[in-house]
Amino acid sequence: MLNTFWKQFKSGTDVRGVASEGVANEPVNLTDAVIRQITGAFVLWLQKRTGLSPEEMTLSVGHDSRISAGRISGVVCDTLCRAGVQVLNCHLASTPSMFMTTVDLHCPGAIQITASHHPFNRNGLKFFTRDGGLEGSELSEILQLAEEGAMPPDAAAPGKITDTDYMTDYAAALRRTIQQGVNAPDYEHPLAGFHIVVDAGNGAGGFYARQVLAPLGADITGSQFLEPDGMFPNHIPNPENPKAMESICTAVKKAGADLGVIFDTDVDRGGAVDEKGEEINRNRLVAIASYIALQGNPGGTIVTDSITSDGLKEYIENTLGGRHHRFKRGYKNVIDEAIRLNREGVNCPLAIETSGHAALRENYFLDDGAYLCTRIIILAACLRREGKTLGDLLRPLREAAEEKEIRLPILEEDFRACGERVIDGLLAYAKAHQWQIAPDNHEGLRVSFGPQDGDGWFLLRLSVHDPILPLNIESNQPGGAKVIAGHLYGYLTSCEGIGLSPLEEYLHS
Repeated sequence: MLNTFWKQFKSGTDVRGVASEGVANEPVNLTDAVIRQITGAFVLWLQKRTGLSPEEMTLSVGHDSRISAGRISGVVCDTLCRAGVQVLNCHLASTPSMFMTTVDLHCPGAIQITASHHPFNRNGLKFFTRDGGLEGSELSEILQLAEEGAMPPDAAAPGKITDTDYMTDYAAALRRTIQQGVNAPDYEHPLAGFHIVVDAGNGAGGFYARQVLAPLGADITGSQFLEPDGMFPNHIPNPENPKAMESICTAVKKAGADLGVIFDTDVDRGGAVDEKGEEINRNRLVAIASYIALQGNPGGTIVTDSITSDGLKEYIENTLGGRHHRFKRGYKNVIDEAIRLNREGVNCPLAIETSGHAALRENYFLDDGAYLCTRIIILAACLRREGKTLGDLLRPLREAAEEKEIRLPILEEDFRACGERVIDGLLAYAKAHQWQIAPDNHEGLRVSFGPQDGDGWFLLRLSVHDPILPLNIESNQPGGAKVIAGHLYGYLTSCEGIGLSPLEEYLHS
């Protein structure tokens, strides 16, 4: 078991911490010493996994646009070199591209320095092998080695750092994918006459406009925040953030564009906007990705997280002829479940979270926002030839009248035990009141209600990492979400250890 100090750096499958000053009451804990220790532990863990000595390893290192990236990258590269590792320094790079260095450059491991969409003062380390991102248990093994002070010895001949422009190769591969997918008469410029606005949120995604779309003939005027700026001065780089989505929607309408795409800081997530400036996000994004994935995979299974809508299930199964497998929150959870199903012989071409993490089997089950947007652009270009739009595909998708997420704090120190106790009690309460319990509960409890009781559902679950009980509610009628929230409130008032003020504020608003 990790002690309190080292446990604080584990965020699911990633290392996360405070890397820069500037936020009150958040002292830097991702220090040079901590970074050096974790990097050395990764080398030892990889040595045991691969059988390669450090001197036999060539590892790639990249980072997003955060202000602490230079400092952390310097420590990581120096630590690797001291151990005798040869380092390919990819500098500013997307997280998916760093995985692809294990494929194209045959690196046995890769390190990306990123904290995804988190604030400017945060940063972290994400590790890859040829099998993909690490599991949470594997990261725990690395942190355990770090806690024990295990480090590879200094090599007799230190490794060397080679500056490597892999992003150029990665962008070229995306261009080839579009050329092959669209197969236009002007093969070199399949996006000629297509106007696409890109919002990179000042993260690492600016390359997509300049190195992927523009060379293929696309008009990228109106694209915004392409320059990397680790203070993120315009909006949070996060396709789930309302301000970020409002910004790209406005940009698409102002430019009169055919399509918009938006990325998070490290480009492992993406979202889209149609020609009307309307979001293709969350359930709508899952629907479009499912359409793409099921082409050539009739009857295939789509794995999603637990908060997808009832209308999406109908769309996947009735409109697209696929099968919907609703699983747990957490992008690694849905990816691992899709891989497991395929190993069991189930045709599962897509794992996707409503957050925008989408992993296609054809792309190594890698959650890659740029690849997802590339496939969406191919689809949009092909539909355009037929006089259709992405909106035409989404028309059969039944969307909720109301959606609400409320995060209830858990006040007890052992928050996991408290949360599990609350959910176990809710199951008994739901059964006693003859509520309609979903048959596919893989986390928390999902309960549906008929037209007289709110016409929708709620899901109460325990957060993957935090002392929070997220409550998601969806209703098919105006005002129905509050009705459903009221049903649940009647139970929660009997529970100890959780804060109900967010729910009470919503009910009385």
